[in-house]
Amino acid sequence: MSLQDLIAPVSNKLTPTERRIAGVVLEDPTLLAFGTVSDLASRAETSRPSIVRFATKLGFDGYTDLQNSIRDQLTSQLASPSHRIRQQDGSAGPIRRAIDGAVHTTFEALGEDRLRALAEPIANARNVWILSGETSMAGAHALHSGLSMARPGVLLVAEHSTGRDLSSAAAEDVAVVFDFSRYRRNSIMAARALLEAGVQIVAITDGPLSPLASLTQTWCELRIPPVGPFDSSVPAVLTAELLVAQVVNILGDSARERIDRLEALWQATGVFLEYSPRPSREH
Repeated sequence: MSLQDLIAPVSNKLTPTERRIAGVVLEDPTLLAFGTVSDLASRAETSRPSIVRFATKLGFDGYTDLQNSIRDQLTSQLASPSHRIRQQDGSAGPIRRAIDGAVHTTFEALGEDRLRALAEPIANARNVWILSGETSMAGAHALHSGLSMARPGVLLVAEHSTGRDLSSAAAEDVAVVFDFSRYRRNSIMAARALLEAGVQIVAITDGPLSPLASLTQTWCELRIPPVGPFDSSVPAVLTAELLVAQVVNILGDSARERIDRLEALWQATGVFLEYSPRPSREH
């Protein structure tokens, strides 16, 4: 049963405080699904006992019972491609609006101060390790491609070789970890292991309740819209491109000189096809 269906039958019995709680959880079901009693009480500006009474009024034994029910629904439905493909018609209008909104919120989330706070550890690290879940992999590839042309020591870690690749990570390094719900066990566990090894974590994720957000103060929240059955890669790629530009700006001459050397090597080895469009023939 959906959250709306749980609340509707008892709506006329809810106190003003309980109605405020209901409004909060309807606006953001993930807060109920993955937050604590204290998180929800703070957002609704009420007390922990009021949250528990709200759960009881909905027919549950307590907050944990209600939370488990909603969490199961969100996990199995909202994030499931098999569910999404049956619920969406695939028309371009809603997808375009969703992506437009996500791009706008990405620029808002990455204001000048936040972007610099994310980029400075990346610019100054000995090595940069990039890890990602499946749905955010396009952002990880974009970051690896751009950063590796601007500075040395940038490594994209594949899931099958995580242990081997990260065995040389040290306290002078930074790990940039992309992951959004549904979170991948490998990226989260690797981030925790790196943190224990003294590696600073820069997290690109989707909210304060993400398991990555608890590992570092250097993180940003992106809005990830669905596109058909899958999550959009646009916010992650946009973030990666903004980070590369900011890192290049911080590194200054060293980045520019490295890019110049790379360009010279490309020219010397004939990387690019020398091609000019055939001139149009006169008839």
